[in-house]
Amino acid sequence: MTELNVSIPMRDGVNLLADIRRPEKPGAYPVLVSASPYPRQLQDVLVPLGVVEAGMDDFFVPRGYVHVTVNERGTNDSGGRWTIFDSAERQDLYDVVEWAGTQSWSSGAVGMLGISYFAMAQLGAAVAAPPHLKAIFPLGLSSDLYELVWHGGLLNSAFISGWTTMLGIATTRSDKILRGPAVAALRKIFQHPGLHAKLQHTNGEAALATLQRFARGTYPADPWDELWQNLAVERPFRDEWWQERNLLEKLADVKVPVYLGCEWDNTPVHLPSTFDTWDGFQRLSDESRPPVRMTLLGEGGLGWPWESMHVEALAWFDHWLKGQDTGILEGPPVRYFLPEADQWRTSETWPPADSRLASFHLASDGVLSRHGSTEGSRRYLAHGERIDRSKAAHKPDFPAALSWTTPALTTELDFAGNIELQMDAAITDADTSWIIALEDVAPDGSATFITAGWQRAALRTVNEERSVPGRPVLDCDTPIAVPPNKSVRYRIPLCPNARRLHAGHSLRLTVGSSDATGAVPSNMGFTHLAAGGPSINTVFATSTLLLPLLP
Repeated sequence: MTELNVSIPMRDGVNLLADIRRPEKPGAYPVLVSASPYPRQLQDVLVPLGVVEAGMDDFFVPRGYVHVTVNERGTNDSGGRWTIFDSAERQDLYDVVEWAGTQSWSSGAVGMLGISYFAMAQLGAAVAAPPHLKAIFPLGLSSDLYELVWHGGLLNSAFISGWTTMLGIATTRSDKILRGPAVAALRKIFQHPGLHAKLQHTNGEAALATLQRFARGTYPADPWDELWQNLAVERPFRDEWWQERNLLEKLADVKVPVYLGCEWDNTPVHLPSTFDTWDGFQRLSDESRPPVRMTLLGEGGLGWPWESMHVEALAWFDHWLKGQDTGILEGPPVRYFLPEADQWRTSETWPPADSRLASFHLASDGVLSRHGSTEGSRRYLAHGERIDRSKAAHKPDFPAALSWTTPALTTELDFAGNIELQMDAAITDADTSWIIALEDVAPDGSATFITAGWQRAALRTVNEERSVPGRPVLDCDTPIAVPPNKSVRYRIPLCPNARRLHAGHSLRLTVGSSDATGAVPSNMGFTHLAAGGPSINTVFATSTLLLPLLP
């Protein structure tokens, strides 16, 4: 049974619009709420747009759930003005959950569902703590909006520019268009089993390309240009605006069970925050911490349209909303896929208790070695492309980035956990970008991206209280100029990861200042707006990569 464009009243008189799908048999059922700014009208269209993330109605509804998909205020005909991930949004989510928990078709038990922004909304609702909310399943979330937009102080520009443009266009399309014949035709085409199977693991890069083609329309300047300006231009450092949108400091308010998760290749968007959120919950006392579990998936594990992990979500909600013993709480709370080993592993903790940080030295001969010399240094030219030199002129004799590679492995090597680059470096400018990539290099020279790290040099201050070996936390609130030509120690977090490196393969670390030019490999097509001007950057051989090796 389907009801479209249902009004849900908020405490200030604004109405949000929702689509509601219920089991055919009358009765009171637990409710799953999916909330985001993305068009609710597209959530059952199996098209890899990157916004089809609410969860599949045809999976949950026949299994005894009501599914409420609601547009946040100011989007797709919901009233009011969207202000993104703030306290006003959390109040709305509280009201939506309480409304869903008190309808005649509701059992009074409400859960929340969906990935990406839908997952962010789930955590926001849990912080607001509506009484009818019983459990959440936020896969691929970002708990701290600043770290989604500014990676270590570097603007995640390719992502945020494409996302805000798409959002302004998609959320202002009319109901008539979004439920019209063109969308219906797309739905029919993409339901073809062969095409659907081919696209079920579509990654973020392909989805972003689709979104950019979709985003050729126009949208009103208010509030979308102001939103982009706040995110990408006016606020490069943490301030009160960002702190209102940082849930990591509000996790003590979460009282309901939480199931976290992400995919290993989602390094430039949601994977870092998945670990930040896990760490934040672990810092709480045993008495104040809710049940928390986490699954880390292989490449394409949360592809669009999102259908993965539905069996686990059903078991989670059947346990917490229906009181059934599904076995979802059995075993260690962390489950992770080990790429290239094709194995699922479990752990009581993250990082796994049996992982040990090992130091790999960045030697002056370009070798990444456990026992390399700490003498010497290497240099590269940061942002040389900005120097206005004629084609006839000689180019500076410096590379655009530096790489260090281990000798070919004689045996396989497994790692899983936190990764850190402790780097001693000097620059000739007062600021620069540090962009790091880690790759698995096969014997034929082909490389597979593993993970990345980012840091604006002027935002290098580490929050020692929140940091642990392998996982430094940057404050990013007050820039401090780098003293030119002086060696400075940087602690640069790489996004945690796991992998098996086969015998004959090598590990390659690349350090540079630009991924937009290709000097440093990037992932999923997402690149950064670099900081600083042209500079000779020197990396000293006293620098070390800390890698979490498994026995």
